[in-house]
Amino acid sequence: MSQLLQTIETPDDLKKLSVDQLPQLCDELRHFIIEQMSHAPGHFAASLGVVELTVAIHYVFDTPYDKLVWDVGHQAYGHKILTGRREAFRFNRKLNGISGFPNIFESDYDAFGVGHSSTSISAALGMAIAARLSGEKDRHVVAVIGDGALTGGEAFEALNNMASASPDMLVILNDNNMAIDKVTGGMSQYLLDISTSGFYNRIRNKLSQYLDRKNDSATGNNSFITKLTNSLKNLVNHQTNIFEGLNIRYFGPTDGHDVKYLVSILRDLKRIKGPKMLHVITVKGKGFKAAEQDPTKWHAVGRSFDPETGEPLSPPSNEPHPPLYQDVFGETILELAKQNDKILGITPAMPSGCSLNIMMREMPGRCFSLVNWSPLI
Repeated sequence: MSQLLQTIETPDDLKKLSVDQLPQLCDELRHFIIEQMSHAPGHFAASLGVVELTVAIHYVFDTPYDKLVWDVGHQAYGHKILTGRREAFRFNRKLNGISGFPNIFESDYDAFGVGHSSTSISAALGMAIAARLSGEKDRHVVAVIGDGALTGGEAFEALNNMASASPDMLVILNDNNMAIDKVTGGMSQYLLDISTSGFYNRIRNKLSQYLDRKNDSATGNNSFITKLTNSLKNLVNHQTNIFEGLNIRYFGPTDGHDVKYLVSILRDLKRIKGPKMLHVITVKGKGFKAAEQDPTKWHAVGRSFDPETGEPLSPPSNEPHPPLYQDVFGETILELAKQNDKILGITPAMPSGCSLNIMMREMPGRCFSLVNWSPLI
């Protein structure tokens, strides 16, 4: 086993490492996930994409006292490995083994049980308000949500409630332009516009750093900063930053694979009171070429593969086997849609996962994504 990773049983052990050792730990953690998943089924690409973010969060925050809430949970394998379940990980998703998702009955580090999308911000908001009412002023609450899950209605409702409740909490937006399938719609385009405006982000970051030194932002007196950076956003991109418009301090976008820089940013954000969002750009399947090239295919793996090449270790059986349940649904809904022009296909950003892509290929104008209501054309 890798020399640094084998010393980590809990985040307390992680904190004993120097910041300069963290890139090596990330490499070892990523290799461990690939090696383990090469002979066991489970979600794959999402966890590879947040290795650096996972390490940085546990390095900076005092989990499990500080609450960490993952959205969906597809990406929480690194989190499980760093929080006392490294040896148990070989029994991931197996009978009497550990869960493939965060599970409050499995570990104190799993602050919220998840398995579906768009719940993290509202759950974290409740925890942040509870900490405030209990007088736990030193407790930090962090929600990690992907750009796909951010398009869900519950996430928008939580952002709206954050604006009015003004809790001390951090939302980390993990933006890889993917859900299970590629994310589409207005929010996706909005995040793309933010992430590609290099001029705005360079100026905004420098301006924010300067104003933070001039203003006591650590006590929440940031209205001037918010107004000024909103004006800058309007000037450069001709649109308002939706998060800062909700009085949620926005930071980023930044490289989600630079673990040392992430540690520096998270340490700074711990000092800032009130609701805030860190926007990180990541690559789904990072570090595994096949998954980077086809993140939808490698969202989850169902059979053993070569950890170096991604090639299957055993060829598909020539013996007849029953079709997959979702393929039966996909073929059936297409057949019915051909007979009834009132039938539409609706999917929560996962046409391949439910085989609605079968109908999509023949009837793209009659297929819609539930999370953003855009035709899958």
